[in-house]
Order: sequence, then C-alpha cells, then structure tokens
Amino acid sequence: MENTKKFLKKIGIEEVSSDYISNKRFDDGGQFRFEVPGIQSPKTMKALLEEADKNDIFIHRVTQTKGIMMLADEEIQDMVDLAKSYGCELFLSVGPRATYDTSATVHTKEGSRIGYRLRGYDNLVYAIEDVKRACKLGVRGILLYDEGLLWILNQMRENGEIPKTVHFKLSAHAGHSNPASAKLLEAQGLDSLNPVRDLQINMIASIRNATDMALDLHTENPKSTGGFIRHYEVPKFIKVASPVYLKTGGSVAANHNWDTTESEARARIKQVKLVKRMIDEYCPEAIVSPRKSGDLAIPE
Repeated sequence: MENTKKFLKKIGIEEVSSDYISNKRFDDGGQFRFEVPGIQSPKTMKALLEEADKNDIFIHRVTQTKGIMMLADEEIQDMVDLAKSYGCELFLSVGPRATYDTSATVHTKEGSRIGYRLRGYDNLVYAIEDVKRACKLGVRGILLYDEGLLWILNQMRENGEIPKTVHFKLSAHAGHSNPASAKLLEAQGLDSLNPVRDLQINMIASIRNATDMALDLHTENPKSTGGFIRHYEVPKFIKVASPVYLKTGGSVAANHNWDTTESEARARIKQVKLVKRMIDEYCPEAIVSPRKSGDLAIPE
C-alpha cells in the first residue's frame, strides 16, 4: 500500500490527517457561502429572497433543479432579474436527462444508477441547446449531471461559443465521492462540485486537499436522499472544505425535483437561519463571502 500512496501523492492525491484544515478561500477571501437549492419558479425565488432580507441573511446562490426546458422564457427572465437585483448567483439545471427521456432502465432499481446522465447523441445536442438558451437569457450558472456534457461545454466556453463568465456546477446525482474524480472534473473546467451527500469529514477533506474549486455540501437532505441533517457538522465543513457552499433547506422538500411553494421557500430560510446559528455559536471566526463579491456568477 505504501507504494500506491507514494504514487498518489506524486500526482496530487494524498492522505489527510484528522486535524486537516483548509487554507483555501474564495477569491474574495471568504470561507463559506449559502446556497438554497430546489427553487423552481420566479414566485418561490421572490418569496425566498424577501424572507432572507427579513432575517438579515444573504443567500449567495439560488439553484433550480427541474431543468431549463421546464421554464418559459419569461420565467427565466424573471428569475434573472431577481438575481441581478438581489445580487446572487442563479444556477439553472440542464433539462434533458435519462429520467425525462424514453429510458425504461432508469426507472428500475439497478438502472437508476445511470442517474441524470445523457443517453445518445440527440440528447447531448438537446442539452447543449438548453444551456445556450439559458445563457442567451443572461444566466451565468449551469447545474450539470453529465461529465461528458461538462467536457463539451468547457470546450465551448474556451472557444467563445458560450460566455466565458459562465460557471459550471456538477450535481451530487452524478455520484462523485473521491479526490481522483474531483481532480478529473476540475481539469475539465468544473467550477463547483457537489460530492455525494453522506461523505464523512475525512472523505470531504481528501477531496478539498486535492482540488481548488468550490465544494457544495448539503447541510440537510430531503427524504428521498436519506433525510439526514448535518447542522452540527457545519463548522467542520467550513474547517476542512473551504471554499464551500453550504446547501441548506433541502429537508423542506420531499425530493430533488420538489416543486417548492412560496411558504416552503420561506421555510428554507428558517433552515439557513438554523445553520447560521451553528456558525455563530461554534465557529464565529469563520469568514462569509461578502454580498458584493466580484466572483459570483450573477446573471448578466
């Protein structure tokens, strides 16, 4: 095993100690940001941001998960306008995915392992068109589920086919959970990785140690992905995973594509407030990214 560990260290992957602390930061110097996922429409986004303001909490990123193709142009534009006015990132997810096409396999117990990846050439084209549409409407944050699509979109970004300011985030549904996978994805242009939700602290630390991109960690989950709540672990998340997005509010939903209501959007802010209390109580020295950060993927 020692020879294997020596080789891994040589290529930038090494074992981390139990007292590992990340000294990496966002470009603005912050260690953590708040993200609220599962906001599927302009009305719920509006309710969410208004409730955040009432509680003096700033949400750095709002994420929609049902798919760009499930939104009308007017809805996307409204969400873009809300994000620009508030000053937060807006990430829309790619619509085409195995669960939406003609796949029967994906709906079986074993077939579900293919997740939301793309099947065949046509779905790849459809997904690219989905992203181009969102970018044309001003969106600068795209949530992905397929590594091949990431590779193509990064090529398009480098070649000016889509704006260079677009940020790519990969979902936990892609199933990545080790430092080698994380390094591979970062090399393909990924800006933000959401690893598997139930990783232990030392597992998260090993991914952070091997990469520089932001990590997105669930502080809680809907019942469909385990329903576990990790609020007391948040100080450790910040310690070992900085720069990190704290994904909060998931326990309000029943599943990933849950059509959040306005009242549920406000309930998600309560969950953020509970996480913020943990930070204030147990790691008050932690640095949050400022509201006017220059490296947020705010719509243009």
